[in-house]
Amino acid sequence: MAAKTSLEKVKGFTEVYKGKDEILLSELILEPQHSILTQSYDSRLRLDSRRPHNGDGFGLGYYTSPTLGPAPCIFTSTIPAWNCINLHRLSAKTTSKLIFAHVRATTEGALSDSNCHPFNRNGLMWMHNGNIGGWKHVKRSLAMGLQERWFSSVGGSTDSEWAFALFLDVLDRMGYDPDSPLFNKEGFGHSVLRKAMLKTIEKLNALIVGIPDKERKEREEGLDCRSLLNFAISDGHSVVCTRYVSSRTDEAASLYWSSGTSWQQDRGTKGRYRMERKDRGADIVLVASEPLTFERDDWVIVPTNSTLTIHKQAVMIHPIIDEYYNHNPSYKRSTGFAVSKGLDTTTTEEKKQSTVNGVASE
Repeated sequence: MAAKTSLEKVKGFTEVYKGKDEILLSELILEPQHSILTQSYDSRLRLDSRRPHNGDGFGLGYYTSPTLGPAPCIFTSTIPAWNCINLHRLSAKTTSKLIFAHVRATTEGALSDSNCHPFNRNGLMWMHNGNIGGWKHVKRSLAMGLQERWFSSVGGSTDSEWAFALFLDVLDRMGYDPDSPLFNKEGFGHSVLRKAMLKTIEKLNALIVGIPDKERKEREEGLDCRSLLNFAISDGHSVVCTRYVSSRTDEAASLYWSSGTSWQQDRGTKGRYRMERKDRGADIVLVASEPLTFERDDWVIVPTNSTLTIHKQAVMIHPIIDEYYNHNPSYKRSTGFAVSKGLDTTTTEEKKQSTVNGVASE
């Protein structure tokens, strides 16, 4: 019997900013017409309208002056992002060169600050848009396989934070102690972060494959073991993001990126931002679950089952070649799984076709 697809929605929307210069948080998360705040209650690209809101909390993480230490400042709240006056106050007076933003819809874990993304350990910051397949059957195995330090670091109850604990454990076993003052000051290096991310995904897949035989019947009768793993990790210097689904036939949740020389609001049009490109260089890189503008030429979709690495504003895309990678670039994956989770899987061409005069058609 084919596995039934859960209609429970996954984590929400994520957004990453990395620039040479600091940006006012409000210019990224509040003011654009299709900012992450707007997406939390009005997702124009969402393909499933059964739960149109991401109102189960939100979080911001941003790196400050090195004189204040390597750890990012984290601000989370269980108040819906659109109804939080403190978010507006903070964003209007805070600047940073590297920002994570996340709005949440619960799947695993109660509604609490401890379950809101992003999560951090010293200078590392993590967030996730998606779900770990067959979670209740792999949680114990994942937890028992961690070193005590990383097992004890989990303060909430989400699968996303346990995945971060696994990442920390992987990084440590690779010889890069996440608590090392040297690494937290100078960074781990983008290649190390990427290798640790790939190993984390590999371990998660192995845990799911290893679900005991006695639970196979339940799996066949409805347990969905497919994972949507759009992760983001930063050490304050580099960023690694993934767009990934543990399936050879299903599409992953969407992820877009944009780069340019400046992020500017059009004169005379409040909230209408766009990425300007005065030369071939890139002073700014944005990554988002949904484009922050409807300017079709501003955004590039990250290929399914790939990593996106940002290092010194350079963007590098690498395929994640494993048992779920499809070497046929023209193969059309099914959008049904991600859509059932309330996520967009719109391709660039589909978005162009459904966008008229800057507004996505319904």
